Amino acid sequence: MKITKRKIKELTIISGKGGAGKTTLTAAFATLCQNKVLADCDVDAPDLHIILKPEVKEEKGFSASKLAKINKDLCISCGRCRQHCRFSAITEDIEIISERCEGCGVCSFVCPVKAIKLVERDSGRLFISHSRAGPFVHAKLFIGEEASGKLVELVRFNARKLAEKEKKKMILIDGPPGIGCPVIASIRGVSLGLVVTEPTLSGISDMKRILKIAEYFKVPSVVVINKYDLNLENTEEIENFCEKKGIELLGKLPYNSVTTKAMLQEMSVVEYINKTGEEREFGMGVENLWKKVSEILF
Repeated sequence: MKITKRKIKELTIISGKGGAGKTTLTAAFATLCQNKVLADCDVDAPDLHIILKPEVKEEKGFSASKLAKINKDLCISCGRCRQHCRFSAITEDIEIISERCEGCGVCSFVCPVKAIKLVERDSGRLFISHSRAGPFVHAKLFIGEEASGKLVELVRFNARKLAEKEKKKMILIDGPPGIGCPVIASIRGVSLGLVVTEPTLSGISDMKRILKIAEYFKVPSVVVINKYDLNLENTEEIENFCEKKGIELLGKLPYNSVTTKAMLQEMSVVEYINKTGEEREFGMGVENLWKKVSEILF
């Protein structure tokens, strides 16, 4: 496996679907990994902050689209804007319904008195924080907003700047689910993609899809099977697929309720095991995975 030679390594943990265990593994690695910056690139539904409970040091606005704004002092209430709006975003009394406005600009174009202009839409927030696991960059896209891929790019850009500033050697990225734009933005150009899958039909299908995306963007990838003992037949299918495709199977983790217990205590599974002494064998399995990732990256 050829890893790009660069000063700061980037590891993105992805799954192709939700609920496979990528955030659980990311939080565990965050506890084990030193000298790194954390980044949560699931901007539509971020959850890594729930475990890490970071202190926000800096907050930035995010705008990636436009919103129509009517100057009531100029408006003559001719209704032409409303007639031409295909999204029913203008009321009878000529007010903009922001949730429906697509920022296309037709209303501004047809207005005879130029009473409508497009302004930047407030689409989300980016946060630069400090957590007990280290520097942390995360974001939240507002409900119904678009351009999640652009916000992911902004998260990664700020994570790289922070890593350079604080002389960190690695960026650990919790990727979004699926295979869409935010996923592409979270893996493009990274040093390694770690695909977390599970032995279910949907898990296998989504693993294959995300590996195709990674291959297309020339991102070296490895696979971890989470909850492998829930269906040994499907686990064997994943193992055979990885062997056939020449993809390294980094390891397997059994189903264990300790992960749920850790989440309920707002801890990573490693923190919880170290504190309670429970399920040390499971903790050793997670630590072994991290050692293998470190050997590949460094």
